[in-house]
Amino acid sequence: MLFDLLDHWRAGTPKPDKVGWLGRVAYAHRGLHGGAVAENSPSAFAGAIAKGMGIECDVQRSSDGLAMVFHDYELDRLTTESGPVSARTAADLHKLSLAGSSDPIPTLRDLLNQIGGKVPLLIEIKSRRESRYSALCLAVRRVLEGYRGEHAIMSFDPRVVRWFAIHSPLSVRGLVVTEEDAKALGGKIKRRLALWHARPDFLAYDIRDLPSAFAAGQRKRGLPLLTWTVRSAEHRDRAAEHADALIAEGAGVA
Repeated sequence: MLFDLLDHWRAGTPKPDKVGWLGRVAYAHRGLHGGAVAENSPSAFAGAIAKGMGIECDVQRSSDGLAMVFHDYELDRLTTESGPVSARTAADLHKLSLAGSSDPIPTLRDLLNQIGGKVPLLIEIKSRRESRYSALCLAVRRVLEGYRGEHAIMSFDPRVVRWFAIHSPLSVRGLVVTEEDAKALGGKIKRRLALWHARPDFLAYDIRDLPSAFAAGQRKRGLPLLTWTVRSAEHRDRAAEHADALIAEGAGVA
C-alpha cells in the first residue's frame, strides 16, 4: 500500500487518450529484418509498414549532432567499418552500407519521412552513463517537432525519460526495464527509484521477466505495458496474457 501511494505521488499515470494507441498494434523490433534484410534499415522498415506493424528503432548521435537510426555504439557488427558511431558525421555514416545489404544508415528524419504517419513508431534512445545523453535527447526532439504520426521515445536510462518529462512533456515516453539477475531487494529498490526519477507514460518490459509483480502493479495502476523481444509462439502467448503490446522479431512475428 505504501509503495502504491509513493508510485502515484512520484510517478503519476498518463491520461488514457495520450497513450491509448500504444496497445493497438504489434511492433517490429528494429523493423522486419532477417536474411539479407538488415536491422534498422529502410528495407526492414518498409517490410513492417507493408505488414501494418508498428516500428521499434534505436538512435545514436553522430559527431555533428544528428539522430541516426543505429543500435550499437560501435560500427563493427553492422558494417564493414569499425569504431564508435559518435566519431562519424551523419554524411559519413549515411555512406555506409548495413550488414551485407545496400541499405544505408538512415537518419531519424529519413525514417519519419518513410513512415509518414502510416504506422506508430517507438524510438529507443541509446545512452551510456558517461555519454552526453541530453544532446541526443535534444537532437531527437528537434526532428520530432511537427511530426504528427503516433510516436513515443523510450530508454533504459531514466535520465533520458526524465529529460523528456521536463523538456517535452507532451511526448509519450517509456522506461525500458529488464530485471536480469537483479530480482532481490536491491534490484526491486533500483527499479522503483528508476520509475520515480523517470516518470514514464509506459513501461517496455523484458519478456523473460514476465510475469512480474512490479510490471503487473504498474500496469494495474494505469501504465501501459509493452514487452520485448518476443521471438517465439510461447513468447507471444505470454505477452498476450501479461502485456498490452509486443515488440517482436523472427518467429515472434505472427
